[in-house]
Amino acid sequence: MENIQQKADFLRYTFTKELAKLDDNAPRKWGKMTVQQMIEHFSDSMRNASGRLHLAQMTPEENIAKMQAFLESEKPFKENTPNPHMPDTPEPVKHATKQEAIDHLQNEIDHFFTAYEKEAGKKVLNPFFGTLSYEQQVQLLYKHAMHHLRQFGAVE
Repeated sequence: MENIQQKADFLRYTFTKELAKLDDNAPRKWGKMTVQQMIEHFSDSMRNASGRLHLAQMTPEENIAKMQAFLESEKPFKENTPNPHMPDTPEPVKHATKQEAIDHLQNEIDHFFTAYEKEAGKKVLNPFFGTLSYEQQVQLLYKHAMHHLRQFGAVE
């Protein structure tokens, strides 16, 4: 894995700033979510990674090693990667504005880092990648963040 500290710093200090630059109605290159729906979806990912949102493992145990090998690579998620935890039609937004959604996401990001700082060796179950360490969570969250920034044209 590339430098985990750089990826952690991006998630902690830069990601929500990049999201704030997106126009609320930015066209998506794939998928069905709006910018705000994507931000709120990412908050759920942060909640799962910190242990606040518990989701059942969906990947059969015999496939976890393969999934973690992908996770630890620098290969991006494919466009339109299905997520069985999400409905076919995106859920309505929970926050009144995109900025409120971003503020909530930043709170979840801050909680994630605090949770791992308070509990050395903490591991949390991800429904697709199995039980993950801090480093693996950062790798996954960074890969996920880049996926959605590409989705809305914020990065190549």
